[in-house]
Amino acid sequence: MESATQKWNHSVFSLLYFFFILAILYLLHSYVLLPHESHLLLRIKKNPPHPLRFRPDGTFKILQVADLHYGNGPTSRCRDIPISGFRHCSDLNSTWFLRRMIQAENPDFIAFTGDNIFGSSATDAAESLFGAFRPAMESGIPWAAILGNHDQESTMNREELMSFISLLDYSVSQINPSGPKKCTNRSLSPLTLPTPPALAFFHIPIPEVRQLYYKTFIGQFQEAVACSSVNSGVLQTLVSMGDVKGVFMGHDHKNDFCGNLGGIWFCYGGGFGYHGYGKYGWPRRARVILAELGKGENAWMGVEQIKTWKRLDDDNFSKIDEQILWSSDHGRE
Repeated sequence: MESATQKWNHSVFSLLYFFFILAILYLLHSYVLLPHESHLLLRIKKNPPHPLRFRPDGTFKILQVADLHYGNGPTSRCRDIPISGFRHCSDLNSTWFLRRMIQAENPDFIAFTGDNIFGSSATDAAESLFGAFRPAMESGIPWAAILGNHDQESTMNREELMSFISLLDYSVSQINPSGPKKCTNRSLSPLTLPTPPALAFFHIPIPEVRQLYYKTFIGQFQEAVACSSVNSGVLQTLVSMGDVKGVFMGHDHKNDFCGNLGGIWFCYGGGFGYHGYGKYGWPRRARVILAELGKGENAWMGVEQIKTWKRLDDDNFSKIDEQILWSSDHGRE
């Protein structure tokens, strides 16, 4: 039989071993292995210095990057562009466009809405992910990515992709995140603010988006909506939630329109990446979403309106189709 001293030593050892395992798990989550030429570098992840929040001027700006389709960098050629520019056009043009958008719009958050890499063209998924997200990581701006239907066609499955993305610099992506946190009034003030409007981002449009072809929309509807053949009731769910005012999607690169379904605006980002298919003579583009707070007598109030527009990667960096998606005065536009 074990003595009391032996049992105590065994318990202490077990406890120390438990904390050792916890420490290892923490390090694995906090550090990421980066490919660097012929060897790997171990470095700590850089996190945003502050949580997502509105600016002092009461605004919050989101850049949507839809269908980046990054492949192998300089060796992955552009598609559907003028012949004159084909020889020197590659994934790097997508990188330059993303840097151009970040510099010009200075967003508070970047949302990559799927098909971030073109799996069939990506020899190594990790290398391609670094290439795709490098401008966002270098900017220090918080960003997150969801997956499309092509991301997992390289050397990582979907779970591995999301785990890897969550460990990249300034990424706030999460694997199976919990529901949104409830807002609390820490001042115990009697002032009651309305429920803030919510926005949703996903890759493949829902079946009801096809109905917008027969309704009023803003932008270009240039290809059939490629959606699931099964209607899983997403629209009904979003409407029943009551707070969702805008949904932003991708997948169909030649569509960049916004249309209203059940009081919710559904907006395409338009094809961003040069290695993904596009339309000859139709510039690559990105969508910007701006939320603005209402100003009270002594403090900012709830969200007053949500606007959106698109930027084209043309000579003039054209800003087009600016519209108000939602305002607190009218509930919706």
